[in-house]
Parts: sequence; C-alpha cells; structure tokens
Amino acid sequence: MSSSSVITAGRGNRLARLVVAICWLVVLFDGVDLFIYGAVLPGMLDDRSLGLTPAMAGGLGSYATFGMLIGAVASGPLTDRLGRKAIIIADTVIFSLASVACAVAPSIGAFGWARFVAGLGLGGLLPIALTLVAEYAPTGRRNLMIGSLMTAHQVGGIVAGSLGLYLLNNHGWRSAYWVGVLPLFIAVPLIAKFLPESLSFLVARGRTEEARALAARYEVDVPDPAATRTGSKLDSVIDLFREGRWRPTLLFWITSFGGLLLVYGVNTWLPTMMRAQGYNLGSSLAFLIVINLGGVLGMLIAGRVADRFGAVPVAAVWFALTAVGVYLLGVHTPLAVTYAVVFLAGVFLFSAQTMVYAAVTARYGDASRATAVGSAAGIGRFGAVFGPWLGGQLVAAGNQGWGFTAFAVTAVLATVFVLLAGAASRNAVTAGAGAPVPVH
Repeated sequence: MSSSSVITAGRGNRLARLVVAICWLVVLFDGVDLFIYGAVLPGMLDDRSLGLTPAMAGGLGSYATFGMLIGAVASGPLTDRLGRKAIIIADTVIFSLASVACAVAPSIGAFGWARFVAGLGLGGLLPIALTLVAEYAPTGRRNLMIGSLMTAHQVGGIVAGSLGLYLLNNHGWRSAYWVGVLPLFIAVPLIAKFLPESLSFLVARGRTEEARALAARYEVDVPDPAATRTGSKLDSVIDLFREGRWRPTLLFWITSFGGLLLVYGVNTWLPTMMRAQGYNLGSSLAFLIVINLGGVLGMLIAGRVADRFGAVPVAAVWFALTAVGVYLLGVHTPLAVTYAVVFLAGVFLFSAQTMVYAAVTARYGDASRATAVGSAAGIGRFGAVFGPWLGGQLVAAGNQGWGFTAFAVTAVLATVFVLLAGAASRNAVTAGAGAPVPVH
C-alpha cells in the first residue's frame, strides 16, 4: 500500500532512527523559529520605538502563518518532483536567513515581510519531514515515529520560551531572532551529508541503482516501481479527489484548519493573555514552556496509542480533551493549579493535530502522500492565520477570557470533523495505491 510496507518491524530500524534523528533536529529549529514570536511578543509590545499594539500584533503574527500556508501547499508537488532532501535543505536556509532579517528589521513592515518569508520555509519543511519519516517508519510504528518527530516542535517551543525568559530582560527581543541563524551551520550540513533521500522518490525518478544501494546498505527492500508512479504536479493534486477520496480530503482539511487555529492561536497569545489575567511576565512566559512540556509527553502517548487504535480515534479524543483544558485556562485559579491545567492542555493540544497528519499519511500512497500532507497542512494554515488574528482582536478589546472560550469551541468542532473524516475514508481508495483505506 505504501512505502512503509517495505520496511518491516525489526528491519530498517537503523535507517528509520537516522531519518527521525535528523528530521527531529530540523523540526526543533523550525519550532524555535515559529514559537519565538509568541515568546518575545510581550517585549515587542513594551518596545515603544516599535509602536506595536495588541491589535496590530495579531495581524503581524499572521504574516508568518500566511507564508506557511503558501509554503505548505507548494511543498507537496515540489517535493514529489524534486525530492524530499533538496526541499528540506532549501526550506531550512530560507527560514534561517529570514530570522536574521527579523533581528535587524528597521520597522514593523520590514519585520512582517521577514516573517512572511520565514513562513515560506517553515510551512514547507514540516509536511516533508512528516512524509519522509512516515515512508521510513517500520510497519506498526508509523504513528509512534511521527509523534516522536513532533516532540521536536514542542521542544522548540520550550527553547523559545526559555530564550524569551532570558533574553527579553538581558538583551532585548531582537537578540532572540539571531538564534535562527544556527540551522545554517548545524542542520544544513548534517542534512546534506547524512539524510537519505526517499526510496520511493528515487525509484519513481528512475534512480533505481541509487535506491538499491541505499536499500542494501540499511537492509531494507526497494519499493515496487508500480506503487511509486509520479505524474505532473496537477496529477498528484487530482489524486486526492479521485475514487471517493474528495470527502475525506475536504474533511481532513477542515479538521486541520481547526487544529492549527488552536496550535498557533494558543501558542502566540498564551503569554500575553495570561499576563492580562494578572500573572506576571515571568509566569506568563513560563506557561509557554509548561504547555510545550505537556506537548512533548502528549506526542509520545498519542503516537503509541494511535499505533494500536488508529490515528483518527486518538485525534478525536485528544481534541475533545483539548476543549476542556483550553476552556479551563480562562478560569483564574491558584498558580499551582494553573500550571497543572496548562500542562494537561499541552498534552492534548499539539498531539491532536499531529494525529491528523498521521491519519493523512496512512490514507494516501507514495505518489500523492507528500501532496496530501502538504495540502492538509497548507489549508490548515488558514486557521493558523486566523488564530493569531482572533487572539489579537480579543486581547485588544479586553476580552482575553473569551479567547479561551473561542479556542475551546474550535476544539469541539475539530472533534466532530475528524470523526466525519474517518468515517468518510472507510469506503475511499488509497491515493496512488488502489487499496482500501484502513478503517481507523
């Protein structure tokens, strides 16, 4: 059905670990760059030379997510034609250089454009990393490996929050963006030297000898050429709508919209909204660290459970529990209780969306998997754009408590739509493989 079928449990583990390790490092830097805006936003609002207001900050935060929308949608067809490895390198270079541009931006406008360019790289990187890990994951361990990969995003959020705690008071908000240059000197050389190209891509592009050499080195099988056919960029998109796949495709898109609205809305505005509720700056930034710590644990739990029960049921339960946790964030409680609620909200918030990606990777074949994941992530970026904007409007109006309620309602709707997507996919046919989609 998919390329993962050629890598069985107990075989190819060394190769799978290598792919996960390198992609984990890249996604870590992706997470730092992505979440650093929310971490330094209180300092940017306090910087009078910028003239930034909460209402403006919501729109400014959407610049990166709008760029991510374009990057995610474009990444699928590009990587299906040019290869996973080349696009991962290009995206890493793009967001690293854009981070430097943010650090030296002379105005809000220039900063916004730099964040937009960063978003192009950030948006394209994650779907490709997910696709590559899914392709190399041994049978029965795909969701666990996807969850393990996505812990890097939450560790990135922890690093971003820690940088905010240290750098805002000591060196100012601009210093945090200089950290974004590190991937150029750390991640890019490692990717170029050690990250293997997708076996499915190599076979599909006629690079059979290269694929055989790589497969022999790590003791895995070469994918069946009949299952790795590639067509035009348009063909890989059309595949998502053939043979009854249009229903689950659209429903996964809607679910991803809600999931990413939650992820980016909460991550961008959590420190500011909690500060508005009376917590001091240090506690507000610490909440960002705690929610991402919860996210790390949640990814590992969700991946293991999903390998047993399926990604769709886990995503539905996780979204429902996210609704409860996020709603409770709007209730002012003693600090210790608040930390516990923030941690538990993080356990479910981030991994719910990751399980949506896991469900998509399982329902599309080699020819269209990158396009399917990229389109789900790309359409979802509309939610990532809307979430920071919505939070900014509510904070500007002094209604930050309603922000948590709005995010909780979104989680409830995401629960409904992911269940509908799972039901719709039962009678669909796997794109590019011609086999029935797994029920879960």
